[in-house]
Amino acid sequence: MNVEVTTQPDPSDIDEIRAGLRKHNSPFLGDVYHTDVACYLYDEHGKKLGGLVGEIWGHWLMVKFLWVDEHHLNKGLGRQLLNKAEEFARSKGCQSSFLDTFSFQAKPFYEKQGYSVQITLNNFPIESRR
Repeated sequence: MNVEVTTQPDPSDIDEIRAGLRKHNSPFLGDVYHTDVACYLYDEHGKKLGGLVGEIWGHWLMVKFLWVDEHHLNKGLGRQLLNKAEEFARSKGCQSSFLDTFSFQAKPFYEKQGYSVQITLNNFPIESRR
């Protein structure tokens, strides 16, 4: 046997590992509803001002990324994106949401939206908290 470590994995290798894990998980999670979801916010000229990318898995909305253009912060755009994604997720049967953020990002924003900290990883990746 040979173990290889790389910092530049080929996308096909990643897909192979993902497929193997999905096959293993299938007896337990095969019938669970899953879909990617994204919301985008544009100005009147079609310029993207922000977006949310996530997935719905079973009864959970999992927010992966939420971004608002730095020139449009504190105008309620992040709240609009999050509310729209939550509304869509509820229409698909979701009852809960999951997300994570760094100490230098949007923790106070999410707390204002009703989210609460469940776990904190200190010194992640070095001096921040996640």
